[in-house]
Amino acid sequence: MTAVAPAVFVVLWSSAFIAGIPGVAAAPPLLLMFARFALAGVLLAGYALIIRAPWPRGRAAAHIAVSGLLIQAVQFGSFYTALGMGFPAAVVSLVQGLSPVVIVLATRLLGERVTRRQGLGFALGAAGVVLAVADRVSLSVWGVLLCLLGLLGLSAGTLYQKRFVPGMDVRTGTAVQLLVSAPAVGLACVAVETPRVSDWAAFGGSVAWMVVVNSIAAFILLNRMLLRSSASRVSTVFFLTPSVTAVLAWLLAGQSLHPLAVAGLVLGGAGVLLANNGVRQPSLEASGEVK
Repeated sequence: MTAVAPAVFVVLWSSAFIAGIPGVAAAPPLLLMFARFALAGVLLAGYALIIRAPWPRGRAAAHIAVSGLLIQAVQFGSFYTALGMGFPAAVVSLVQGLSPVVIVLATRLLGERVTRRQGLGFALGAAGVVLAVADRVSLSVWGVLLCLLGLLGLSAGTLYQKRFVPGMDVRTGTAVQLLVSAPAVGLACVAVETPRVSDWAAFGGSVAWMVVVNSIAAFILLNRMLLRSSASRVSTVFFLTPSVTAVLAWLLAGQSLHPLAVAGLVLGGAGVLLANNGVRQPSLEASGEVK
């Protein structure tokens, strides 16, 4: 499972953009995120209680909460608000796909060394991200600002988690991240939105997919990868999300697949391979993973 985890993660993660399109059309984006976080958090917490997984305490719990607010509330609250304003999903995916560049610039915080070959991989990956959506870019000031805030949340949260809670239990840790994010997003929803659902079928389907696939399955995979690898290495998988999103939109939503998206997928894949070349994996014992 370890070998295929990054590929599975990219597909699961990219599907959120497709599921989010009918969701933000049926309800305000922060309401959609509140439902996603609350339901996923309760389900995962219930599972963790049944199997008696260890819960974080003290400073560890506080650090997990901070990382969750950044990765969940700030990232997705910002990205989906931009999506709800009509900002193209491909551009949202593009900005998210640039997170490895931000993270690699901050890897000194974690004491990680980036070789020249890895640096070239990051450059190729970034180029692949841009190619993947080069034919679809449209800009608005608020959309750009929200996307940049989402990028900051994802990048800062990933670095924070890797630095302060690198060995957190992926089941209870993810549950805590979701449960602290739900009320934060809920309060923001009440403050700036009109919480109303216009299409319950679309809303329910979107929430169900994002709860099970994106908030639980994808984040458990992400947290497992962070346990086993450096933050900079794990972040490289985001180079592939814009191209994979374009492919999924073609397969599931009938959108045209531009040749640039295919070229971006190839270039992004080459960047991931180069960026990951020669990186020594830490042992599971050293990572502190709880099985």
